[in-house]
Amino acid sequence: MYYIIFAIAGLLVGSFLNVCIDRVPKGKSIINPPSHCDSCGKRLAAGDLIPIFSYLRTRGKCRFCGAPIPIRVLWVEVATGILFALLFWKFGLTPDLAVMIFYISLFLVLFVIDLETGLILNIVTFPAMAIALVISCLRPDIAVSAGSFHLSNTAFLNAGLSSLIGGAVGFVIFFIIVVVSGGGMGVADIYMAALIGLAVGYPNIFAAILIAILTGGILAIVLLVSKIKKRKDAIPFGPFLAVGAVAALIFGKIILEWYLTIV
Repeated sequence: MYYIIFAIAGLLVGSFLNVCIDRVPKGKSIINPPSHCDSCGKRLAAGDLIPIFSYLRTRGKCRFCGAPIPIRVLWVEVATGILFALLFWKFGLTPDLAVMIFYISLFLVLFVIDLETGLILNIVTFPAMAIALVISCLRPDIAVSAGSFHLSNTAFLNAGLSSLIGGAVGFVIFFIIVVVSGGGMGVADIYMAALIGLAVGYPNIFAAILIAILTGGILAIVLLVSKIKKRKDAIPFGPFLAVGAVAALIFGKIILEWYLTIV
């Protein structure tokens, strides 16, 4: 029953995340006006807001004007439902679960927005940095590697330092990459890397960056070989940073131990 409950909760949260993905890049409020069709402006009824079901029932079109609804709406809802159920399986009914749900939702929004628009929005990353630091200090056993890498004998200080050092490492590494690449990456990638460092702490930031680079490199090679992309075509790196962040949050210690055994 708990798996079903969290899957349904994920579907509902995924529906809200779609609102954020649609409106935040446009500078619109995520609260007002209520949900409506962007094409005809008609307000959506409660039946139009049922995750998955409403999309399938209308065959991905507005029931008023017939305008197409992006397939992304469906996939975000499905992905969030699956991820919430998996998080419950991993963390159970603990404070860790609540924190991981927040981070998964955050990085899913950043993932999709950058994928669709090529933008990593400061209006999202900057407030998230402050929240990540507070979470790390209040819950030192969550989202940072303070338990395995002691910077101080005080848990609160240890967690805060781990988070701050992680943020600094992420910032510096991507600052160097942006400078060396000569514009191959944007300043927003630096801020997102700093956010990830604050969230996962030190040394888990290295696991996040490792996964981001590996997944980004593999996909870039596939796209180039298949001629879907050309060498000069831009590929957003934010989605890979988001994947690395989620991997480090959940499996950071395992990833680092694996990496150290092969080098």
